[in-house]
Amino acid sequence: MTASGTDQYIASFPAEVQAVLQEIRHRIRAAVPGAAETISYRIPAVTLNGRPLIYFAAWRHHISVYPVPGGDAAFRRAIEPYRHGKGTVRFPLSQPVPYHLIERMAALLATERG
Repeated sequence: MTASGTDQYIASFPAEVQAVLQEIRHRIRAAVPGAAETISYRIPAVTLNGRPLIYFAAWRHHISVYPVPGGDAAFRRAIEPYRHGKGTVRFPLSQPVPYHLIERMAALLATERG
């Protein structure tokens, strides 16, 4: 599936969740110029050079983003409150989403995969 698959995925959620997913999509694509989109594991994935880079998904009460890059100590401290397991972060829909952290995750992953 292509970006239309991502569009369909996003459209399957309530309007307020769609807005969050669209902003996440926008921030990831801004952080990783030249990235493409697909659906993988039934959720949106942003790819770089044909390989999956970062995934995002909506759930009933949160948004998950996978995987979590290493980053520096400041990044690890900033992301820690959202960690759920080794490779996942969860952002509660009941709180403002820290889009800047998602953007940073995407940029770090792109650098790590260089």
